[in-house]
Amino acid sequence: MKSNRKLILTIVFSVCAIALFGFIQTAGAQEITNVNGPVVNPYLASPLYAITHFDSSQSDSTPYGSQSGVFTVDITKRPIVYSGPVNIITLASTNKNYMWGVGTYRVSYINKADGKWTAVAKYEALADASKGVFPAIPDENFSIFGESSAVGMNASSMDSLLKNLFGENYLDRLWNGIYSLVDKDNVLYASYNVSGIYAFALNNPNEPSAGITKRYLLEDAVTAIQGNNHQANTKISGLSMTYDGHIVITFSNGVAVIDRDLNASSASFYKFGDDESVTNSIAIDENNDIYVASNTIMRKLVWNGTTLSDNMADGAWLCPYTHSVVPPAGKMGNGTGSTPTLMGFGNDPDKLVVITDGAKQTNLVALWRDNIASGSQRIAGQIPITCGFLSLPEWIQSEASVVVYGYGAFVANEIPGTISSDLEGQNLMLNLTLLGPAYPGAYGVERVQWDTSTHQWSSVWARSDVETSTGSTNSQSGNMAIVPGYRLPYGWEVLGLDWDTGKTVHHTIFGDKNFGNGAFAIPLQYLENGDLVFDSIVGPIRIHYATNPSTASAARFGDVILKTDSSTGFVDFLKFQTF
Repeated sequence: MKSNRKLILTIVFSVCAIALFGFIQTAGAQEITNVNGPVVNPYLASPLYAITHFDSSQSDSTPYGSQSGVFTVDITKRPIVYSGPVNIITLASTNKNYMWGVGTYRVSYINKADGKWTAVAKYEALADASKGVFPAIPDENFSIFGESSAVGMNASSMDSLLKNLFGENYLDRLWNGIYSLVDKDNVLYASYNVSGIYAFALNNPNEPSAGITKRYLLEDAVTAIQGNNHQANTKISGLSMTYDGHIVITFSNGVAVIDRDLNASSASFYKFGDDESVTNSIAIDENNDIYVASNTIMRKLVWNGTTLSDNMADGAWLCPYTHSVVPPAGKMGNGTGSTPTLMGFGNDPDKLVVITDGAKQTNLVALWRDNIASGSQRIAGQIPITCGFLSLPEWIQSEASVVVYGYGAFVANEIPGTISSDLEGQNLMLNLTLLGPAYPGAYGVERVQWDTSTHQWSSVWARSDVETSTGSTNSQSGNMAIVPGYRLPYGWEVLGLDWDTGKTVHHTIFGDKNFGNGAFAIPLQYLENGDLVFDSIVGPIRIHYATNPSTASAARFGDVILKTDSSTGFVDFLKFQTF
């Protein structure tokens, strides 16, 4: 009799699992209301992924995404292209079968056709740029680090591991290849050796395996463009492309526009105040207006085809915003941690640029891009980001660009509520590797909406239980905010939060190994077939998700997890779990 009851329950649970999974799949595939997006830049290799933050507006929003459900992934078994400790984005090529991999150490050309993920050509960019000061790192060293875990380590032991694998000067390797882009001729532009701008191309476009070459080089862009009138620590902080095909270089002390052949004599340079510093890249609109934030001032500069202008008669403006002090960990400056993001396009009524400010408990700030609405000022509106904390921590700030889709925006806190004295004053690489698995990480996310009738922000939802570690993404097809982080008992993970409600609808579990650490990047890109390109701490990894409910590791409905046997589709157990 017990056997019969067990059989009946198994059948019932199995039917429920199939029905619920079907519901989840349908809900996840809901039709998303079309919104206006940025005008496609004709000088970029592709409308999507040809530039850091996905497009010229810096939206971090992709039309693609993963299905709903819970997936446990053995990330050590997925194909990877090693490239360095920060891989901020894997870039689109003009050939849809390939992508450019850009890391802090090397550049790769990756074959992605038919599910592949293989580097057919590599260039040791940092070793070349530094003339051997930073020698090339063997793949084996990347693999050892990826296979290891930071669990149980401290600042001293992690420092020793990083030095053994990546050299005594491993921190100095970090500021390379951070921002990059690919132009319509499939030329990759990236910065190496602090102040060098490199333009890489294929030796033979018809035979990618023939290797990568330097097409153009501006070895010391700081001195070549600014002369000797700059501070010794001036460096490149971002790259972008105008809509008339010029390269825009963001320095820590200003902005320059230069021809794509990197001819320094063509450069137009605009210098910021001596007390200002820029740590992020820029947004550009179809009129070649450039939006850049220093640590104290948000600016719109105007490129007229020959020179940069800050003249109000040309439409330029500047606006101070709130800043405070540098946090003890997780952020690089005392102002915004955001690359500015544009909001509102085409016939949309409000055209805005948004950043998080430098207040200890950050505000999401919207500024009018062009004309100021009647009765308003340049700052159109701002809203405190609380992330749903009942008792606000001392710090809520973000080093990531604001994720924007339509008039919706998503912000993740990246400052831990508790910062160990072991990490205070330590270098950024130690923070990247240890926060989460070895020391308490940061928690809290919030989704807000701009109302074009009232010109005000409102909070849509917030969650203080979501751990965050690096940049997030909006999936339009999945209607999700995609958030990477580290959380017990799962280890490194990717959460998909419903864009409208904040409920967890997707969960990818990586475990404790360092391969699952996104390390200060924008680690989440999705391909046309729903595969995830996860830009891990040692290089981009391609992850294919099962689409058959019987092979998926779990189906989820509310807080009910229905786990199924991968061979039969029958429910193994039923459990309630809070996410």
